[in-house]
Amino acid sequence: MIETVDRLTVLRARIAAWKRAGLRVGLVPTMGNLHAGHFSLVAALRAQVDRVVASVFVNPTQFGPNEDFARYPRTPEQDAQGLDAAGCDLLWQPSVETMYPLGLANTVTVRVPGITEVLDGAHRPGHFDGVATVVTRLFNQVQPDVAAFGRKDYQQLAVIAHLVAELAFPVEVLPVAIARDADGLALSSRNQYLDADQRALAPQLYRTLQAMRDGLRAGRAPAKVEADAQAQLSALGFAVDYAVVRTPTLGSLAPGDGEAVALLAARLGATRLIDNLEFSLAPASTAS
Repeated sequence: MIETVDRLTVLRARIAAWKRAGLRVGLVPTMGNLHAGHFSLVAALRAQVDRVVASVFVNPTQFGPNEDFARYPRTPEQDAQGLDAAGCDLLWQPSVETMYPLGLANTVTVRVPGITEVLDGAHRPGHFDGVATVVTRLFNQVQPDVAAFGRKDYQQLAVIAHLVAELAFPVEVLPVAIARDADGLALSSRNQYLDADQRALAPQLYRTLQAMRDGLRAGRAPAKVEADAQAQLSALGFAVDYAVVRTPTLGSLAPGDGEAVALLAARLGATRLIDNLEFSLAPASTAS
């Protein structure tokens, strides 16, 4: 049975006991309202560590002025049940006061320069500062050997990798593949806000990413691939924030690059969805 902890002293005592016993500890940071994608992170960690900790904390510092922190769905009992079934050992549920003991106005903020200022960072100013700040605190609290993050939040994963390397955290970052529904839609807590018509349309995001990949492999210019993707999504009724192709480090593609990632963010009604597709620029070989 999973243990739920909300006091830092208790958390640290549990972690210290595990470490004294020579056990490897893994962390899955979440904001709750969990789904199969989150549970896949737990499963991926279980193969690498002896104890899995999942944190559920709705982090106020990563919400922008037009994003309603108070309305973010909170499902603590359902989350605990799902984590228990997935094989998680401990659920860390800190309060805002525990996470930010000197108050939000006096918070020490962690900022990763460069990659936080483009794409989602440009559309959600300050968001990645909040992510870097809370992940730094979770790493200090849990002191994991490995931490799992989903590839769906591609830019977030890049921010965390930069953070770990720059601040020399003794934490291995474990990227986990995107979990998708059968029609290709990436699993997300936000999918629950889609009405029936929007849900039927949402898989076009993944199809658009596949078309972007195929266009690049066919030799079309990145700018043309991006323009076509934006036009296609707009025609279908999406409000597009961006649809771009980049290098794996989020730089601009150049001739001779071998790997790429297509990334997009778009709204259906009031629901903002993100997705990405990593791929080789060389066409897949076929058997003769």
